Amino acid sequence: MKRRNTIIRKIGWAAWLAVATAAAVLAGEATPAPKPLYQNDFEQAVVGKLPDDFMALNGEFAVKEEGGNKFLELPGSPLDTFSVQFGPAETAGVAVSARVFGTAKGRRYPTFGVGLNGVSGYTLRVAPGRKAVELVKDDEVLASVPFAWKPGTWTLLRLQSRKVKDGEWQMQGKAWTQGAAEPAQWQVGCEAKTEPPEGRASVLGSPFSGTPIRFDDLTVSRVAQGAQ
Repeated sequence: MKRRNTIIRKIGWAAWLAVATAAAVLAGEATPAPKPLYQNDFEQAVVGKLPDDFMALNGEFAVKEEGGNKFLELPGSPLDTFSVQFGPAETAGVAVSARVFGTAKGRRYPTFGVGLNGVSGYTLRVAPGRKAVELVKDDEVLASVPFAWKPGTWTLLRLQSRKVKDGEWQMQGKAWTQGAAEPAQWQVGCEAKTEPPEGRASVLGSPFSGTPIRFDDLTVSRVAQGAQ
């Protein structure tokens, strides 16, 4: 039964992409929903190891399994910031999506997010201690909005970069709790006058609560370029 529920959940995530595509067509948009360049739900991964196509910049990331579901886990210690990269090296015109699970311990909370364009790129970060979701580059918070994180639940994140026109690029991000409706609008964003550096997507976490952080359903997709 547990395995069946896991399969249903995985199909549900894939169905979300299909629904997004259908919605784009019905809305009369000129371009379809993003086409995945990379996907990993860890169902074929070896438990206890980091998949070969991942590159851990730091941290002891490894695949774990619970209730018939496999995911990538960052241990609850040491208390620092850790990240792992995956997918193709890209500049603009891509998006990264992931589900992240964390728990609180007293008044201690984890911080986690997804990134684009390698170590010098942009990060969409959920900061429960500040009750915010933030767009960050080089440790500088470029944009921030209130966000009510729910411990012990999966949080969905999506970050995209796209070229608006020559000499102008835009970064946009959103986060929402699994089971809730996806926000219709991007929650945070910023513009850049230089093209984002080439680099891989990433997930990152800071287990300040002293408990593990889990990552699942990683996706890198192509997105439309130009003004919207």
